[in-house]
Amino acid sequence: MMVSGTIFSDWGQQLPQLLPGFVAALKLTGLSLLVGFPLGLLFALMVMSSRRAIKGVGLALVELGRGVPLLVLLELVYFGMPELHLTVTQLASAVIGFGWSTGAYASETVRASLEAVPRGQRDAAEAVGFGNLDSFRFVIFPQAVRIAIPPLMNTAIYVFQGTSLAFVIAYPEIMSRAYEQGSETFEYLSIFILAACMYAAISLPATLFVGVVERYLGRHLAR
Repeated sequence: MMVSGTIFSDWGQQLPQLLPGFVAALKLTGLSLLVGFPLGLLFALMVMSSRRAIKGVGLALVELGRGVPLLVLLELVYFGMPELHLTVTQLASAVIGFGWSTGAYASETVRASLEAVPRGQRDAAEAVGFGNLDSFRFVIFPQAVRIAIPPLMNTAIYVFQGTSLAFVIAYPEIMSRAYEQGSETFEYLSIFILAACMYAAISLPATLFVGVVERYLGRHLAR
């Protein structure tokens, strides 16, 4: 009881130190999704292309983004690009790494969702005179989005949780600030539990919300 009381009593002082990191993690998540989801659509269309060169490039980008650990991507961008005379900030490095990784994983979701649209929908669009682009824009893509929303929302949750890896490039997110505070006070248990609670404060409600959306869309798509 004394240990737990000590842990919780420290939170009043520790929370203000972690809040800027919480905001930084949300910012990184938002920017990564803003870059990653459009990349996911682009990668998916490249992989589905009938042209070998485009498909090959798309597959290479997806497999590299999925096959290389995010931790390695972050360090490659932040520490490697200066050797090519391209200096990038911590935030830009994190967005590039997270955006590429997110795009690679999201592409599989997008591709599966596009392929899940019944062939009859494409035939119906052609029957009313839609070209390939109009069929995609007005018939196929809107239906694929409904299928893709729940898994893409789960991806967004994973990205938020993954922002903890950005501490390796000294981006001041939650874990970076927790390590900094812990090294000053040596109260690692208290600060790390608080950091875990801050991640859970977003991840758990978001996961429940995804479940609600998934059930709603499931009933809607089943009609």
